[in-house]
Amino acid sequence: METIISILITLVASVVFAVVAAVLGCLLSGIDRKITARMQGRVGPPLLQPYYDVRKLLAKDTVAVNTTMNTYLICALIFTCIAGGIFFSGGNFLMCVFVVTLSELLFVIAAYSARSPYSEVGAHRETLQVMAYEPMVILLAVGFFMATGSFNVSTVLHMDMPIVGTLIGIFIGLLFILTIKLRKSPFDLSYSHHAHQELVKGVTTEMPGKMLAKVEIMHWLESVLFMAWIAIFFVWANPICIPIVIVAVALIYFLEIWIDNNFARVKWQALLKSAWLVTLVAAGINLAVLTYL
Repeated sequence: METIISILITLVASVVFAVVAAVLGCLLSGIDRKITARMQGRVGPPLLQPYYDVRKLLAKDTVAVNTTMNTYLICALIFTCIAGGIFFSGGNFLMCVFVVTLSELLFVIAAYSARSPYSEVGAHRETLQVMAYEPMVILLAVGFFMATGSFNVSTVLHMDMPIVGTLIGIFIGLLFILTIKLRKSPFDLSYSHHAHQELVKGVTTEMPGKMLAKVEIMHWLESVLFMAWIAIFFVWANPICIPIVIVAVALIYFLEIWIDNNFARVKWQALLKSAWLVTLVAAGINLAVLTYL
């Protein structure tokens, strides 16, 4: 009975997350464009321009290369919503990580299914990005367990102090791969959300109209979820943590935008080496200290 109730809570949370995170993610994307424009000396588009873009994409006719691509994208979008539902319902953080990874793999398969040279190159690069950040994501879940004694996200609400003090190395590693997860320079190898990298849109080259709209919405949801991962480092059993969490998340999101506008794209070799090095040094040392002290 408890299992059924837990599943129902997760499903309801997934639906709520899909709606609320889509709105917040759209606003974050609009803020991103505004700040980016100001950094480049431009006025920039309206705050709701991402919404206008997606609405226009949804109005376009579906001219797909094949029918399986859309199926993979729908499944990827659904699993992203489920991952958000697991996290925000206080569920198992490790399960949340696995579901997000499954969503990413479905997105890669969707690109491969187009059988287009540009789409396949984008899918190859996307796979490399997954290989670069996935070890750090797994160690993030392990570190969370070692700091709280449980994989349940809700345990941070009962902590006497924020876990960032205990997991500072894990936090630094998460900040590094966050640039990859948010698809920002210098690590946006497969797909850039700004028109400053290349004419061919990499992994989404063969995804028209409604499919591209699904990808954008999925990115909105992922952005909110990943920033929530940042937030759990600053949450503890005291209401004073609320303004601290808001300030910390805002500063880190601004930092990611600044990095995106000040660093050029690197080669895939540099991506793998740097991500694995940070994972080994920052996260590895942090976990070793927690294990032996």
